[in-house]
Amino acid sequence: MNKPGLRHPPADEIVRTMGTAPDRLPDEMLLAGIGAGDVDFTVAFVHRFQRVVFGVAMTITGDPGTAEDVAQQAFEQAWREARGYDPQGGSVRAWLITIARDLAVDVIRSRAAAPATPDDVAGPLTAMSGIPGRVAVAPEEATVLRGLLARLPSTQARAVAMAITYGMTAREIADAEGIPLGTARTRITNGMQKLRDARLP
Repeated sequence: MNKPGLRHPPADEIVRTMGTAPDRLPDEMLLAGIGAGDVDFTVAFVHRFQRVVFGVAMTITGDPGTAEDVAQQAFEQAWREARGYDPQGGSVRAWLITIARDLAVDVIRSRAAAPATPDDVAGPLTAMSGIPGRVAVAPEEATVLRGLLARLPSTQARAVAMAITYGMTAREIADAEGIPLGTARTRITNGMQKLRDARLP
């Protein structure tokens, strides 16, 4: 059910108003099209956010197969809850990242897994290097990063992995980790500095 004061126009109305293909629409209108049941909007939405959603799931779960499942569940939940999205509560990206994070954390909790360690975060870099379009590092770079990340505190390792491997912003990392923006920025900055220092001869 829509929240009071919010209006989610049908997909055909959005296209008529914008005169733009779905993949060029703003995030909010793309989500509104999903809520209206438009297949083209759904495809465009998944294409736009699949990397960051998978990145959050992968960083938290550490397993490609599990991350794929979490990502699919996240998009299914977004489809179900599209009409209830409130733009005053944050951007579509932040909303979707929160969904992915919560689902991934639920998976970890259901397995009674221990908190992630640097090795847990660094390891997937190599595994993910074989999945096209998902990672911005080459296999040899992933090998180096795995060793370097293992030297960082787990919180910094996760932040750096999200930033380097999936190109996530500090705001997106803060949303994924459930921490203040300033904390996310500090973890990224300190972690990157330690990586740079480690590379020095």
